[in-house]
Amino acid sequence: MHSPERIGRYRVQRRLGTGAFATVWLAHDEELQAPVAVKVLAENWAHRLDVRERFLSEARLLRRAGSSRVVQVHDIGELADGRPYFVMEYADGGTLADLLTAGSLPVARALALTALAARGAAALHEAGIVHRDIKPTNVLLHTAPDGERRVLLADLGLAKSLAQASALTLAAGSAGYQPPEQAEPGAGIDARADVYSLGAVGYELVTGTVPGPPGKAVPPGRLRPGLDADVERALLRALEPDRERRWPGAQAFAQELERLAAGPPARRGGRAGTVRGRAAAALWLAAALAAAVAAGAVTPALHRQGGGAGGTRVTDSTGRVVVEVPAGWGRELRDAGWDPRALGLAAGHEPGLVVADHLAGWSDLRAPVNGVFVGVGGHGDVTARVSALTHPGCHYTGSRAFTGAGWRGRVRSWSGCPDGGSVTETALRPAHGAGRPQVYVQVREQGADATDGILRSLRVT
Repeated sequence: MHSPERIGRYRVQRRLGTGAFATVWLAHDEELQAPVAVKVLAENWAHRLDVRERFLSEARLLRRAGSSRVVQVHDIGELADGRPYFVMEYADGGTLADLLTAGSLPVARALALTALAARGAAALHEAGIVHRDIKPTNVLLHTAPDGERRVLLADLGLAKSLAQASALTLAAGSAGYQPPEQAEPGAGIDARADVYSLGAVGYELVTGTVPGPPGKAVPPGRLRPGLDADVERALLRALEPDRERRWPGAQAFAQELERLAAGPPARRGGRAGTVRGRAAAALWLAAALAAAVAAGAVTPALHRQGGGAGGTRVTDSTGRVVVEVPAGWGRELRDAGWDPRALGLAAGHEPGLVVADHLAGWSDLRAPVNGVFVGVGGHGDVTARVSALTHPGCHYTGSRAFTGAGWRGRVRSWSGCPDGGSVTETALRPAHGAGRPQVYVQVREQGADATDGILRSLRVT
């Protein structure tokens, strides 16, 4: 196939892939100085108005989804010969199918990736869209500027609004990932069709094998000896031929997979799963061990007043860590330090503190708490460890850069936690470029938006 030099204002670099109806090109947006993916309708289908409309419908649905968990559409246009194209963000990390070329994945990683894909499907469902063709080749990996991998759903060529899907008359989907109701012309479908496909994706990531026809999937534990029974049950429930017996939605499936991914290392199969599990399970551990490891007593924090605008300034026992929190949060303090081993770093005793309005509930996502943990990182890559943390039961809302008061880093955020509150995790380095000290900050809050103020108040000597 001849490679065009330009598509609209975009300079073409190479072909990424060709399907039955379209070709996707890697191109460069010279205005924004960024790589993009450009999808162009195939010449042999250009005269078919129904195919052209389906092609344009995909772009509209992607735009309508408006989620960071779904490939974003930036532009749309038409070639000189009349063929339409649309411009999307470029996912540089390949697809889940690429990850499977070496076989099955560590169980914890497989579950976490499937959960992220399920979160993407949930975002589509919230926008009133059913995908109808979720499979490893349609789940992309994108590297964010901070190095974090995002999981994106792509290729909505078969997608429909849920209102239309309830009366669909044509079969759709891909063998092995297709629920039985989607294979039957005239059968209406709903969001649970995507749950089945997600279950097939998770099954393949765990076992390295595409499940058999609906109702005939080999229990994954037979293909992966030692697999935790709860993992097997979760996957087989998603693959139930009767949709009434499946998970009620993609979000419920994602929550269960996240819970299992963050379980005890012994349940995750293999050393690689254990290493990842340590990072994922550290979600509350790093902060909770500020108390358990440091052996410091809980003391009232109110005697450390001195912050501005009603805030409370607190200091660890060494005097090296100083941070200001909203006044109502400064009721209890543990200030005797922490062990960075809780975050997967080298063991040791480093300066740190945890301050909150209710420390007894700090490690319980169901207990409403407002508070802050600060720990000096010691040796190792704090940023990488913090980027690996997850919070099962919470909704990941993305990351952003932070620069201020001598610090720079990334703030990663979760909302909708079981207690109704939110969590932020931040790894900080000195803004002037020095490698030390690295600092880990965790904030739990109920409705407030105090993270930036807390980070700006932080002083570490």
